[in-house]
This record gives sequence, C-alpha cells and structure tokens, in this order.
Amino acid sequence: MKEQGNPQINNLHCWGDIPEEDYYKLQGGIKASKSFYTSPRGLKLFTRSWLPSSSTPPRGLICMVHGYGNDISWTFQATPIFLAQKGFACFALDLEGHGQSQGLRAFVPNVDSVVQDCLSFFNFVKQDPRFPGLPSFLYGESMGGAICLLIHLANPKGFDGAILVAPMCKISDIVRPKWPIPEVLSFVAKFLPTLPIVPTADLMYKSVKVDKKKIVAEKNPMRYRGKPRLGTVLELLRVTDYLSQRLSEVSISFIVLHGSADVVTDPNVSRALYEEAKSKDKTIKIYDGMMHSLLFGETDENVGIVRNDILSWLNDRCSE
Repeated sequence: MKEQGNPQINNLHCWGDIPEEDYYKLQGGIKASKSFYTSPRGLKLFTRSWLPSSSTPPRGLICMVHGYGNDISWTFQATPIFLAQKGFACFALDLEGHGQSQGLRAFVPNVDSVVQDCLSFFNFVKQDPRFPGLPSFLYGESMGGAICLLIHLANPKGFDGAILVAPMCKISDIVRPKWPIPEVLSFVAKFLPTLPIVPTADLMYKSVKVDKKKIVAEKNPMRYRGKPRLGTVLELLRVTDYLSQRLSEVSISFIVLHGSADVVTDPNVSRALYEEAKSKDKTIKIYDGMMHSLLFGETDENVGIVRNDILSWLNDRCSE
C-alpha cells in the first residue's frame, strides 16, 4: 500500500511554490530535466539532470547518489543546482524503493543490485554525445557515499574522482542496533525481510541541526518516515562491514567530508578511509561540531563552507 504524505504539506517544493522551471531560471538559468530510466534488471528509476546554462559549456560530469530514506527532488536538489551554476553537469537517480523509483518504500534487499543500477545509468550518461571527454566524478551522501565506493570497487577505472559526504562506511554505534537485537532481527528477517520494525529513531532529527530546516525536511512528501525494514538494515550492516574491511583497496581520487558531531555515520571511519586508501590523490575535511546533513541541515554559513571545499576540489581537477 502506498504510504500517505504528511497532511500538513503545502509547498510544492522545498523552496516554496515557485514552479521548477521558473525557479531554475532564477538560479542562473540552469537547464534541468527529469525522466525515467529502466535498469538492465527491468527496474523503472526516476532520474534528474541539472546542467549549466546554454552559455556555459560543462566542465565535468557529477554522478550523484542520495542517502537512505531520501530522494533527489527535495532538499537534495540544492547541491546539484549549486554545482550546475559553477559549470558542472549533474545527474542523479532515486534508488530502488526511494522517491519516485520502483520498489517497496525504503526496502533495499540487495545493495549490489543497486550498485549495478547506478553504474548502468551513469555509463549511459557518460555516453551522451553532449559530453565528449569530460572528466566524471561520483558524488554520494551517507548511504550514497557507500554506494559510490562500491561503484568504484566494481569499476576501478570508471570515474576520475569521488566526493564522499558523510559516507556510510560504518553505521555509528549510537544508532546501530544493540545486542541481542541484530541477532534476533537476523532470524526474523529470513521470514519477514520487509517488516518495518527495527527500533531506530528517525534519522532526520539526528542529521539536521537547524530547527527551521528540520521543518523543511519534514515536509518532503517522498521522505520515508517508517521504521527501517529488517532486510534493509541487515543489508546495510553487511555492506558497511564489507566496506570497512576493504578501505585499503580504494584507489580513486577522492575528497571525504564529515562532521565531527555526526551520530549517524562514524567520522572515524572516514579518517580510516583517508589513512588506508591507496589513492595517491586524497583529501579529508572534518568539520568541528557539524552533524550528518552537511549540505542542508547546517547553518547557511556552514553549508557554504562545505560547498566551497567541494568546489575548490573540483576546480583543481577540471579545466575552466
């Protein structure tokens, strides 16, 4: 059964009631589009693109992956809009079971299949004749950061770099279910993998610092508000354990950005990624006192700091 959105929602978009096309024109005339892409396994996935204005040739491709329970049509849009204004062609998709894509809400039974969905779509984008020879970068937030690393491990030479924002290479012990809950859930999940009963607090309130931004995030009609599903949690635990043991295999150029006060994903694992990765070109930014939602949930000043660090990193790797 389709879940109902918050009955108090009034705004059409996170920025208010301005139609998308009009809003994009106000953002420097960027060109945006949305469509559906069918993955090789037959899954119908909702996608968006944000391109520089027609007077600005793209400098690079950014292939973007959102986090758990999120989607690409609400507050997530702010970052690709910013990057498109700076000359980057950005593409993103709602993952299986998220946003407007096919699948049971917030049920991710196999992350490896999701990785292949993303790889297929991003490779399709890179073959677009409008973008010949442009450098391509992965961008992932939280669970999306973990998926970007899995994409890299599946295709080590496929992308020129990665931007990892609070990547879920390990779930923080603060929100990770405590013993014996994982053992009990593992048994139940064999029979009821879609059951939404994992006792975890709403991560949005642990991610977003600014109160007025919590209100905006809460109004997202596509945001998953139920408890995490058994199969999804076990799969995320499996994937994060897998990644944390393979940090030394990472060879892509990357910048990893994390808040020191993040209680959703562990900033110490980002430090471990930076230390252990064999990448010759790697950068880490740990922001004192910042929480999980670095590019929306912080003060505008803090969001600007993180954005500019990402832009500076991209500028150093792309021609004007």
